[in-house]
Amino acid sequence: MKQIIVGMALAISCLSYSQNCTYTFLGELSDFHDGTPIGSATIFIKERDKYLVSDFDGKFKIEDLCIGGLTLTISHIGCETKTVSYDIVGDTFKAIKIEHHIEELNEISVSGNISKKETQTAQETVLKGNILKKYSALNLGDALKEVAGVSSINTGNSIVKPMINGMHSSRLLILNNNVRLQDQEWGIEHAPNIDINSAGQISVIKGAGALAFGGDAIGGVIIVNPSRVILRDTLFGKTTIGGQSNGKVFNINSALNKNYASGWFVNIQASLRKNGDFEAPDYILSNTGSRSKGFSLRGGKKTFESGFEIFYSYLNNEIGILRASHIGNVEDLVDAINSQQPLVIDDFTYDINSPKQDVTHHLLKAMYYKRFQNFGKVNVQYDYQNNQRFEFDVRIGEDRDKPALDLNLQTHTLSTDVILDSKSDYKLKFGFLGRYQNNFANPDTGVRRLIPDYDKYDAGMYAIVEYALNSSTTLDFGARYDFNRIDAKKFYRTSRWEERGYNVDFADIVVDDLGTQLLTNPVFNYHNFSASAGLKHEFSDYSYIIANYSLSSRPPNPSELFSDGLHHSAARLELGDLRLKQEISNRISASYNYNNDKTNIILEAFYNRINDFMYLEPVGIEQTIRGAFPVWNYLQSDSELYGVDLTVSHDLSESLNFSNKSSYTKGNNIEANKPLINIPAFNTRNSITYKTNNWKNFLVSLTSEWTAEQTEFPDNNFETFVAATNENILVDFSTPPNAFHLLHLYSEITFKTSSYTDLNVAVSINNLLDTKYRAYLNRLRYFADDVGRNIMLQLQFNF
Repeated sequence: MKQIIVGMALAISCLSYSQNCTYTFLGELSDFHDGTPIGSATIFIKERDKYLVSDFDGKFKIEDLCIGGLTLTISHIGCETKTVSYDIVGDTFKAIKIEHHIEELNEISVSGNISKKETQTAQETVLKGNILKKYSALNLGDALKEVAGVSSINTGNSIVKPMINGMHSSRLLILNNNVRLQDQEWGIEHAPNIDINSAGQISVIKGAGALAFGGDAIGGVIIVNPSRVILRDTLFGKTTIGGQSNGKVFNINSALNKNYASGWFVNIQASLRKNGDFEAPDYILSNTGSRSKGFSLRGGKKTFESGFEIFYSYLNNEIGILRASHIGNVEDLVDAINSQQPLVIDDFTYDINSPKQDVTHHLLKAMYYKRFQNFGKVNVQYDYQNNQRFEFDVRIGEDRDKPALDLNLQTHTLSTDVILDSKSDYKLKFGFLGRYQNNFANPDTGVRRLIPDYDKYDAGMYAIVEYALNSSTTLDFGARYDFNRIDAKKFYRTSRWEERGYNVDFADIVVDDLGTQLLTNPVFNYHNFSASAGLKHEFSDYSYIIANYSLSSRPPNPSELFSDGLHHSAARLELGDLRLKQEISNRISASYNYNNDKTNIILEAFYNRINDFMYLEPVGIEQTIRGAFPVWNYLQSDSELYGVDLTVSHDLSESLNFSNKSSYTKGNNIEANKPLINIPAFNTRNSITYKTNNWKNFLVSLTSEWTAEQTEFPDNNFETFVAATNENILVDFSTPPNAFHLLHLYSEITFKTSSYTDLNVAVSINNLLDTKYRAYLNRLRYFADDVGRNIMLQLQFNF
C-alpha cells in the first residue's frame, strides 16, 4: 500500500513539473484620457523579479507563462505608478490604461512644495507650506498679506479681514477644502472662520476669473486647501508650539497624516491658542484677549480612477474687543478722538469681558468622484455648515451676561462638477449647484435684531472651456448663471417704515400691523449673469503674459438690505435699504511674469468698473435713549477701482536674496466725484534674506514695511451739539492717520533629530523698533494706537 501511495505522489509531482508553461501575455499601454500609446514604460514582473520596457506603440510581451497569478507594476516618467494583477489560464491580451497628465500628479508630492494653480489666465498667487508655517499663531488675514495687493481691514489685532485690491467682505469668496465659507461674512468686524493650521496651500485669485467657484466674487477668490494625499504607505506629521511676548500668547498645533499606497488616507489636526491683553508702545490695550480652539478630521480613499472624502472641521473663537471702543454716544466719540490714549486702561489680564464675540463654526463635507475612460471626471459633493455668532455688548443688571446679537446660520449645499479632458488640446468643465440657507436671529437678546430671520435659496450653473491654441498660447472662456432668492421676516418700527418711504413702495409686504411696529415679509429674487475670457502667452521658458476680462454680478447681502440697529464700537446706526439692486462689475487685468534662475518679476495691473456699487455713508444724526448717534445708510453709486501690484525677487548671491512687494490701489465714486472710503494707501515691503544650507538651513530676514498716508478719502465729518460745553463740535472720523514705517526680523534654523525627524526653531520680532502708529484700515484707530513690539518663538517638530 505504501508503495502505491509513493508511486502516485511521484506521478503527480512529475505531472506538476511537466505542466504546460508556454502561455503568452500581451499588454498594450495607453493614456486613460485620450488613448494615446505609452511607450518606454517600465514593467516589473513580480513573480519573476524582472523588468521589461514597452515599445513605441505601448505594447509588451511576456512569454513562457504557467497557469497562475501575474502581478505587474507599471511606471513611466510623468505617470502615476500602477499595479495590476491577472489570473493566467491561457494566452492573454490586456489593454491597460494609465494616467499620463502630469498636472494630476501633484497629489503624490511628499515635500508639499509643488503648487497647483486653479486657473490659467487669472491673476493668481499660491502660498505654500513653508510660508504658512510662520503664521501658525496668527490668522488667515495676516498670512495673505504675503501677496502683493492683499491687505486687511481690522477690528483691533484679532479680527483681521482680508482685502484684495480694495475689496473685502461679501465681495471676496473664501473656500475651505472646496467648500464656500458661509459665516456672516457681511460685517467688517466678522473675521473668516478658518484655522490656518489646517491649510496645506492657499491660492489667492484676484478678480472674478474663477467662475467655477461663484459669479459674485467681484474682489477675488481665496482657496484654502488641505495637505495633499500621498499615494504610498507612510505616516508623518508635525507639532508646533509657540509663544509671544506681546499679549503673552501661547499656542500649540498638531497634525498627523496616515496614507496607504492603495489610496486610503486619514488626517487629523487640532490647535489651541490663547492670549491676554495686547500692548501698544505706551499702554495696555484692555480687553483684547482671545481664545481659539480648532479641530479637523479628514479621511477617505483617492486613486486616479475614483475616490471619496469625508471632512469635518470645528472652530471656536472668543475675541475681546478693545474696551475703550465701547461708545455710549457721539459725545464719547468726540472725547475718544481728541484723546491721545484710550479712555479705559486696566492692568494686563487673560480675562475676556464685554464687548466681545463668541463664534463657533462647524463644517461637514462628503465628496465622491469617478473618472471615465475617453471622457473625463465627475465630482459630486454635499456640505453642511453651522455658524453660531454671539456678540456681547456692555450691559448692566440681569442682561449683563446676555448677548446683544445671537445669530445662527445653517447652510446645505449640493453640487456636481464635470471635467471633460480626454482631448489634449482643450478641456471643458461645467457644473451645477443648489443651496438652502436659514438664518435665525434669536429675539431673546432684548435688543432690536440687526439682521432678521430669513431663508435663502441659491441655484447656479457654469461652463468653462480651456483651449490650447498652440504650444505657447492658451485661451479660456466661461459663463455662469446664478439665481438667488431671499425670503425674510422682519419687524420695522412704524416711524422708520414711513420715514424711508417704504409705506409707498413696499405696502404689499406688510404681514401684520402692531401699532408701533410692522411685521413684514420681504421676498427678493435675483438673476445674476457672469462671464470671463482670458489669454496666456508664453514668450519663452522664462516669461509669459496673462490677460483677463471678467463680468460679475453680486446681489445685496442681508446686511445691506435689512440692517436696522446700533453698532456700539463704531458709534453709529446702520440702516439697510430694500431698494438696493445688484452690483455689476466689469474688470480687466493684465500681468507680466518673468522667472529665471535668479530673478522673478510679476507686474500686475487692473481696472474695475462697478455699476451700482454698494457702500455705507453717514447721512445725519439721530437721537436715541442712549444719546445722539450718526446714522449711516447703505447707498449705491457707479464706482471704479484701479491699481498696480509689483512682486520682485532677486538672488544677489547663492545665499543672499532681495525681494519687494508693492501695491497701489485707487477707488472713486464716479457719480459723486469723490474717493471711496476704506481704500488701502500705497504700501511697499522690502526684504533682505540670508540663507545657507551648509549650516542647518539657517535663515535670517529683515523686512522694511512702509505704508503711505491715504490722501484721497471722502469727507464724512459732521458737527454735533455737545450739551456739556453748549457748543457745536466737529467730529472728524474721516481724516486718515499719518504714514508709518515698521521693521520686522525673522530667523529660523532646522536641526536633524533622526533619519526621519527634524526640529525647526524660528524667532521673529514684529515692529522691531516699537514704533507708535495707527493704521487707516483699523476701525479701532479712533481709540488707540496699534500693537507695539512683539517677539515670537516657535518650535516645529516634523516627523
